[in-house]
Amino acid sequence: MIEGETQLLEGEQQFEDRSFSALAANVAALLIIGPVVVAAFAGFVALYGWQPLFDLVASTSLLVIVLVIAVGTLVHELLHVAGWRYAANPPPGTVRLGFAWRILTPYAHCSAPMTVRAYRIGAVAPGVLIGLLPLGVGLLMGNAAPFLFGLLFTLAAGGDALILWVLRDVAGDQIVRDHPTRAGCLVEITR
Repeated sequence: MIEGETQLLEGEQQFEDRSFSALAANVAALLIIGPVVVAAFAGFVALYGWQPLFDLVASTSLLVIVLVIAVGTLVHELLHVAGWRYAANPPPGTVRLGFAWRILTPYAHCSAPMTVRAYRIGAVAPGVLIGLLPLGVGLLMGNAAPFLFGLLFTLAAGGDALILWVLRDVAGDQIVRDHPTRAGCLVEITR
């Protein structure tokens, strides 16, 4: 389905598709969030030099790096769930975590309808809480560990930034459904 195309779901209700593929989400991460990541990295190096980054990488085992990325990725998805639960209070059993083995990507999905405002809260939560926040703390303190963690998870929120972008013209009280198989959502067309 192409973004903006309409489809029928649940009887006669029409929805506009505001979803995209995992590949588009990854490209968006580079195009939308990439410049922020590059600017933050350049700022850190300008303020503190390369040494804190070299010291951290040299003193951290590959196993620790893999574990931090795995746990951070799980937390990213849990923050989507927490945002939706806080903002939309979906019925029990309508929110789930999973892993798409075909594209090696974890995901969070909510099958219950919610407002765009609630959907946005769930979309933005990981990028702010485990992306921009630790990135900012690391940058202000000159601490490479939270800085690099935040840098990585700011970049990981690129697909979420694309979701926010494709919903920029949709009113906050409009109803959406999380797309069942793609990144993004289906926006209810009001008659």
